[in-house]
Amino acid sequence: MLATFMYGAGDVRVETAPDPVIQQPTDAIVRVVRACVCGSDLHPYHSKPAAGTGNPMGHELIGVVEETGTAVTSVRKGDFVVAPFAFQDNTCAFCRDGFQTSCVHGGWYGSPQTGGLQAELARIPLADGSLVVVPDTDPATAEPGLLNSLLALSDVYLTGYHAAHMGRVEPGKTVTVIGDGAVGLSAVLASKRLGAERIILMGRHTDRTDLGRTWGATDVVAERGKDGIDQVMDLTNGEGSHVVLEAVGHMPAYEQAYGIVRPGGVISRVGVPQYEDAPVGFGSLFGKNATLTGGPAPVRAYLEDGITQVLSGQIQPGLVFDRELPLTQAPEAYRLMDSREALKVALRP
Repeated sequence: MLATFMYGAGDVRVETAPDPVIQQPTDAIVRVVRACVCGSDLHPYHSKPAAGTGNPMGHELIGVVEETGTAVTSVRKGDFVVAPFAFQDNTCAFCRDGFQTSCVHGGWYGSPQTGGLQAELARIPLADGSLVVVPDTDPATAEPGLLNSLLALSDVYLTGYHAAHMGRVEPGKTVTVIGDGAVGLSAVLASKRLGAERIILMGRHTDRTDLGRTWGATDVVAERGKDGIDQVMDLTNGEGSHVVLEAVGHMPAYEQAYGIVRPGGVISRVGVPQYEDAPVGFGSLFGKNATLTGGPAPVRAYLEDGITQVLSGQIQPGLVFDRELPLTQAPEAYRLMDSREALKVALRP
């Protein structure tokens, strides 16, 4: 099969690799219908040290089950499925609490042991807990827009939803979303669906913020740093935002978040942090009685509802995909996203 590997910063290659095989009775092998490049994939694209062995890439897919281990009971050959970006048993104590990304038996794709999902075939560990069937849908005849929206459920849209859910977005609240990437825009859509009264989107790429407005953003703030903070404070009569959804992961975005959060408000972070230490003292969180929440989205907790909403046409989160390329052009997909020529790129085998 063909699969994507990263050998170092900026060095992405598509190579022939052995087909994955069942290793555990709880595994499934899935033939990929669509995969994609994630914004979090760009972090190693900028900083990964050069190595002689490539690291398998990708953690988002929709596909068709090709084979199952002897212990798998919830999916079978031929099922069209969505795979969340992490695998889990969906039965442990943390999974039952709705935090499947903390599953005691789960883990992450993109290692030599698990493989990556930017490939023609993928091994899915703990298939019963990790794969959700898309009912009454044939991927061979489905519209591309529907496939993209289902693909968005594997990570990006439900990560945005998780930010809003953990931020306790509800009617009457002012929400500020920091970041106009695919996750930030998804957080706008989720906040609108949860009833936010006002949604301020902090982003400076017009083609992206236009989609944000379509999805419910009432205001757009292009400025960053102190100027951006001042503008949000002006928009909120100096009070700040009830909820701040941080979808970037860099320290300046976190600093903006605590600069604009209203006293008693909530900061919900889902951008993968590219730093270890974040201020939580009097000048940031403590003095405002602010709550800090968020984390890796337990996509599996929200997936059935998300599939229902997509199939019924209630949401079209696949609009974040503005390019589609064959898997063989994965290096170009990374380049396009890194240069901001593309918002999010889908890959087809």
